[in-house]
Amino acid sequence: MMMNLNALKIDPEFQGKIPPLTFEELNQLEANILRDGRIINPIIVWEGLIVDGHNRFTIAKKHPEIPFTTHEKAFANRYEAIIWICKNQLGRRNLTPEQKKYLIGKQYEAEKCANGGDRKSPAAKSGYGKRNLIGAPKTCYKVAAESGVGRTYVIEAEHYAKGLDAAEEAVPGTRQKVLSGEVKPTAAEIASVARAPPEDRPALVAEICKPKPPKPPTQKLKTPPAVAAPLPNASTSEEECTDEELVHTPAPQEQTFPQRVNEPLKIDRQQILEIANSRYVPKRLADGTAMLCEVSGAANSMMRRWESVFREYPDILSDAENRASVGRTIQKLRDYLKNLEDKMEELL
Repeated sequence: MMMNLNALKIDPEFQGKIPPLTFEELNQLEANILRDGRIINPIIVWEGLIVDGHNRFTIAKKHPEIPFTTHEKAFANRYEAIIWICKNQLGRRNLTPEQKKYLIGKQYEAEKCANGGDRKSPAAKSGYGKRNLIGAPKTCYKVAAESGVGRTYVIEAEHYAKGLDAAEEAVPGTRQKVLSGEVKPTAAEIASVARAPPEDRPALVAEICKPKPPKPPTQKLKTPPAVAAPLPNASTSEEECTDEELVHTPAPQEQTFPQRVNEPLKIDRQQILEIANSRYVPKRLADGTAMLCEVSGAANSMMRRWESVFREYPDILSDAENRASVGRTIQKLRDYLKNLEDKMEELL
């Protein structure tokens, strides 16, 4: 279908989902169109808004004599249009890891809205339209399966996308710099922008987008043969040994022998045997007492990891569905600990 160029409009939100072409790629696309004398692929539109073909549209405006066609898509709402844009780009482009993560995050965000909107909104809390709500976990698994990634990746991608949009709002142009690889902040740094107060975001974006100094080359050092550490003895308590602590055995002092200048070092057989024997520690079999640190270390590790997750992702506890899932996990732990206590009482 032919349309007047002036009838086509660029929607900034739609265009923001399209990974930008490099300068060389855009020039090559323009050269191909001029060589063919026409724009072969149609510009995809929805109610006059371009959903695919922004670069072709730019070239068409630059060369109005070049013929082009359009194809009208039907979407129920803007969320469906965004979902289609993200899937379309994920399916046909060679994307950088940053571009892929951003698109998956935006698709998941739009899928949740299309499946019932924000569950924390007044309308959702009041029960209006609740019958049309689809659980966020189901949507998450759906997006993960379509994209060939894990559920955790999808959740991280949503935080990344929100952070990148917040960075773009604070400092226009940041999104393109990040997605094109011009600047390389980490995913965690980008996600932190959305959690920062709006007045602090411009300074935070400037800081995380600073060029990072190159890492100094690591030199391989020759290390002496590892000496096995003795197992903890029966007096070792669980408080004295955690999963982050290492047991070190003091290195035996090297024996030195008086020697004159330019005189060969002389060591008899007995001295060599004494030095060799001092480097070894007799081994013994582990018993339950020696492994108490493993039990304590596992518990400490779980508590630290949980606290880290709750601190970085507070919606796990504030969102009703996430909170219910955490509750089920806690109940599973309670059941296990209760069974363990019963076994201990039976042995008394």
